[in-house]
Amino acid sequence: MHAADLLTHRASLTPEREALVELENHQRYTFADLNARANRLAHFLRDRLGMNKGDRVSMLAHNCVAYIDLFYAVGKIGAILAPLNWRLGARELAYIVNDCRPKALFCGPSFANTLASLRAEVDIPAYVALEGAAIEGALDYDASLEAVPDIEPARPQLDAEDPYCILYTSGTTGQPKGAVIPHRQVLWNCINTSASWGLSEQDVSPVFVPLFHAGGLFAFLTPLFYLGGKIILARGLEVDESLQVIEQEGCTVILGVPTIYQMWMKSPRFATADFRRVRWFVSGGAPCPEAIMSDWRKRKGVVFRQGYGLTEVGPNCFSMTDAESVTKSGSVGKPIFHTEMRIVDATGSERPAGEVGELLIRGPHVCSGYWENKEASSQTIRDGWFHTGDMARCDGDGFYYIAGRFKDMIISGGENIYAAEVEAAVLEHADIAEAALIGQPDEKFGEVGLIVAVAREGTSPTEASVLDICAEHLARYKIPKRVIFADALPYSPYGKVQKAELKKRYLRQGDG
Repeated sequence: MHAADLLTHRASLTPEREALVELENHQRYTFADLNARANRLAHFLRDRLGMNKGDRVSMLAHNCVAYIDLFYAVGKIGAILAPLNWRLGARELAYIVNDCRPKALFCGPSFANTLASLRAEVDIPAYVALEGAAIEGALDYDASLEAVPDIEPARPQLDAEDPYCILYTSGTTGQPKGAVIPHRQVLWNCINTSASWGLSEQDVSPVFVPLFHAGGLFAFLTPLFYLGGKIILARGLEVDESLQVIEQEGCTVILGVPTIYQMWMKSPRFATADFRRVRWFVSGGAPCPEAIMSDWRKRKGVVFRQGYGLTEVGPNCFSMTDAESVTKSGSVGKPIFHTEMRIVDATGSERPAGEVGELLIRGPHVCSGYWENKEASSQTIRDGWFHTGDMARCDGDGFYYIAGRFKDMIISGGENIYAAEVEAAVLEHADIAEAALIGQPDEKFGEVGLIVAVAREGTSPTEASVLDICAEHLARYKIPKRVIFADALPYSPYGKVQKAELKKRYLRQGDG
């Protein structure tokens, strides 16, 4: 039940089928090509760098074929990939590196300066330079691979619970935690996604999101390689070019975050973009405003879904049919094939249909816990159930709706108000691009809602118009009492709105 042989088996079944298109270098690779590269790197890691089962290796680089090489190479020798978020600063990266203690770090040219600032704070035995990066004392990646064989390396004894990756997640407080992704989870994500999302070897999917995230590695890349499909790998998102890539490469399933879908709609290419080969688009990473999904359906006649996932449980936890994506728009769908889900109150009792509670998930696609953090692991995974911290409800038809983070909730006059629900209502306003709800202390109700909104370019929405749109979609007690307009919202390197910073900026003197 381990995942070490996934690429090996695929290369054996369909060796000459095109598997990967690397846009940056205009290179195309078959499954046989990718497997040979991963074999070479596996030999290099073990024979040259002395890496064995359980040793960690990190990557600080933009999306590239070397990322794919490293992901599959570590699986073959039982090592552990701990990719680094290049949006973080040197001090933040130093914490993660010192936490997981990699035996080697691979670095791309864009981050050579970051690494130079980092090296005095960490102890890493070996460095490997990608694409000619100027890194003192580093081994050259391409030259190193030429000197080793491309035959399958001998496998160590592996089982389902052996760690495959450590993916660091942001916390609302404290330092990032390393979610331990075992071989079991990698394999079952492939199985669940294939069975529940209806993927096939004919599917082609672009990867525009970073590979240091679970969405980049596991949303469609590993499931499609499992099936024999094709991945189009982009270094990052170039708005106009990415729309052209979707057409030219015949992409069929597209993952994006709400911001990407907004950017695409603003592109001059959007009006003429040909999406006839796209089976569906799916939005993940954050709740997608209904207005965005509706606009895409109306303007381009496409199927548009909303997904849900977490690093710890995988990026694809729910699914729905094409028809249901319209009739149940706003829902993330029904649970995937091999999983169990519950919605519970603070005592652990089941909530009835339509009532909001915490979402709990159990199944073979759940992580093992957090790297060397027994306290966080035991708090989050109890009796096999992963406590997501997300509040959700399930309707009478079995469709789930995400209400927001438990910690991102306001209690006003004894009533629970979930930020995600209010923010979604505000984003129904045609002139609002971004919105964040924070709680403002109130003598009468204890706390009331304050919306910080960012207007779309060239518009001037009023507070009254925002409150009017809220009144159309929300119960009276959920309507914010105040609206503030800002030029931009503060985001963390993990892409989350920093609400503590908003409170510092916008709560009135004396509000607490």
